[in-house]
Amino acid sequence: MASTAPFPPPVFPTRGFDFLKDVDVRLSVELGRTDMKLKDVLGLGEDSVVMLDRLTDELLDVMVNGKIIAKGEIVAQGSRFGLRIVELADGGGGMDAAASAPQGNI
Repeated sequence: MASTAPFPPPVFPTRGFDFLKDVDVRLSVELGRTDMKLKDVLGLGEDSVVMLDRLTDELLDVMVNGKIIAKGEIVAQGSRFGLRIVELADGGGGMDAAASAPQGNI
């Protein structure tokens, strides 16, 4: 006859989240968005200009795997672009008010 006693709960080592530090994630920066009809997309050429929904002085969305984690601004160093983090997300989906103080330009 089979025993009906439950299995003991598994025991996991308490090593914190350090083991996650080497996990690869995709960090992306969104410059802006727009909605277009497919016929307009098909009509784009080499000199086409697509207007986006973001103003030039607005901060850019910094995302990890599609979730906004910060706001930042573009910087240039030599012939490469970079990103300077200006605000960090507060963990609840919003931005941290203390980190959103105005920052000077580079």
